[in-house]
Amino acid sequence: MNFLTIGHRGVMGVEPENTLRSFVAAEEAGLDAIELDLHLSKDGALVVMHDTDVDRTTDGTGPIAGKTLEELRALDAGRGERVPVFEEVLDAVRAPLQAEIKDVAAARALAAVLRERDLVGRVEVSSFHDEAIAETARLVPGVRTALIASRYGTDIVDRAVAAGAGTVCLNIRRLTLEVVERARAAELRIIGWVVNTQEHLRLARALGLDGATTDYPEVGRPGRPAA
Repeated sequence: MNFLTIGHRGVMGVEPENTLRSFVAAEEAGLDAIELDLHLSKDGALVVMHDTDVDRTTDGTGPIAGKTLEELRALDAGRGERVPVFEEVLDAVRAPLQAEIKDVAAARALAAVLRERDLVGRVEVSSFHDEAIAETARLVPGVRTALIASRYGTDIVDRAVAAGAGTVCLNIRRLTLEVVERARAAELRIIGWVVNTQEHLRLARALGLDGATTDYPEVGRPGRPAA
């Protein structure tokens, strides 16, 4: 079984997160897939940003939902990069994508793009929100989905199954063999995050995970130390 390395917001350990620069760097580094985050702008664009507001990652202030795409475009997202929309990422890189949606409204907007551009085979949809995963599965039959959790117990397996997810993306710091065994019994894939050290990489491999999400392109390369 191949062990997947997934670039967290591109390669956010070395480039501005959730920017085209970061995504291109992740692809050039040979990572197997790229993770990104999606919110809706005031005028309904699928913008790529993690937080609900722009304060931490740009030179602007205020909530994403309160700004139009034009207003978001005017911001510096790091090293002169602008805030991208999802469609731009699709065209900038060819790697498989894991698109994290923050709410049901974003799920519906993403579902429309997946259907229009026939992306079921390329994009896996992830979320912390069970209802967003269930809605995506309803709107896009056959789409791969993943339920994310930071604080969790074995109940995460039951939640994932109920939401129709085929993967669980779990905080590596809280992952136990019991959870892994329950997930395997339910035939779920398991991705650990965020794996930025050799210690966590060894743990991920020892537990037999399917892959790891990392901030650094060096993680997982033979002979190259993790950060």
